[in-house]
Amino acid sequence: MKISILSTGTRARRTPAAVALGAVLALTATACGDDGSGAGGGQGAEGSGTGKITFWDNNGGIRTAVWKEIIADFEKANPDIDVEYVGIAATEYQSKVDTAIQGGGLPDVGGVTASMLAGFSAQGALEPLDDRLAGSSLNGKLNKDMIESVKAAGGGGGTLYSLPSSANNGVLYYRTDLFEKAGLDEPTTWDRFYEAADKLTDKGKNAFGYTIRGGSGSIAQAFDAMYGQSGITSFWDADKKTTTVNDPKNVEALEKYAALYKEATPAADVNNDFAKMTAQWDSGTIGMVNHNLGSYQDHVKALGNGKFRGIPQPVGPSGKRVQVSNPVDGLGMFKSSKNKEAAWKFIEFATSKEQNSKFNESAGQVPSNTEASNDAWIQKAEPTKLAAQALNDGSTTIVQLPYYLPDWNTLSKSESEPAFQKVLLGETSAKDFLDDLAGKLNEAQAEWTEQMG
Repeated sequence: MKISILSTGTRARRTPAAVALGAVLALTATACGDDGSGAGGGQGAEGSGTGKITFWDNNGGIRTAVWKEIIADFEKANPDIDVEYVGIAATEYQSKVDTAIQGGGLPDVGGVTASMLAGFSAQGALEPLDDRLAGSSLNGKLNKDMIESVKAAGGGGGTLYSLPSSANNGVLYYRTDLFEKAGLDEPTTWDRFYEAADKLTDKGKNAFGYTIRGGSGSIAQAFDAMYGQSGITSFWDADKKTTTVNDPKNVEALEKYAALYKEATPAADVNNDFAKMTAQWDSGTIGMVNHNLGSYQDHVKALGNGKFRGIPQPVGPSGKRVQVSNPVDGLGMFKSSKNKEAAWKFIEFATSKEQNSKFNESAGQVPSNTEASNDAWIQKAEPTKLAAQALNDGSTTIVQLPYYLPDWNTLSKSESEPAFQKVLLGETSAKDFLDDLAGKLNEAQAEWTEQMG
């Protein structure tokens, strides 16, 4: 097993939807790989199922140690297969793959998150995995919502281009000591959430009920609050042409959520990304914060056990929990692989109960393999345990975000984040913000539908 960590140039800024999609489709028709035999690096071959394969880790450095363990286990179980590991920093990974799609040199297997799927699959770079999964012992053992999420993200055609490995689920962290002192119930519903945000706020003592994310990454959190309260379960209407983002129920929900700013939150929140927001919660007297499983260990180090809990998002009036699609990571097979049989063996092995559990214990995330959901480490990590239960017991409905739209990243980040800050500051109404975003989303959806025929 060879180990190396690569660093590449920064990612290019996305262009508007029509230009971006046109470029992707052009690449699909013209890109050549090492053998010049087709889009996305060539068609590859099944191979002998033995020999060498290359694996690109999309979170190199952070996940290198656990992948070295998994690869060692795999090579022990499959002595006739050698895995070359290449770790690439998460911020550089998509650029590295895009360059290899156009110029050659793709690996056999690579990490593929839901947000990357549309671009890679549209360029013809990924091998469909539906038939392989159907014939695998893993069939029926992977979380259905995660499967649905990656299928929806892969271009809207319902093809499985990535086998999900984990989900970094949204969590509501709250200070149990502050809740007990105030005589408050656990914030398991949105009504209790707002009651606690109000009651735990004492501006004179610099105490606040909540810390809101107003900086980078704010939109997914705001969407969680919107859809969680409104109970709307689809991002698009039945015709798949009109987004539900600006549905009156969502507008009302965002108005209520944004009204917390400076009334039950610190003023600095308008610029806070996740790092500043969670650090502020760890060091101060703030009652609640929304983040994900990734910050759990930081809270344990800062606060210790017994002063906080991490629970799934609150439920709405219907008693059902609705949240936007949680970030799903997975493994994809590149179509140009000359040894697809061996590549699939590695993907299948890495997603098996034991190995999937090992990976997610290291990552602190929810396993995709449902048989791993009751392993001992999950029972000890309460937020992960509760998140896994919520995703597996049918209590949670996932609203699938349109990752397949080429303009999604631009619309949901660089354009929407500054606009949401204006909502918090009272410079723009929630309705105007959502109406404007809805118009752009509907246009992007129409362009995508037209291009795809």
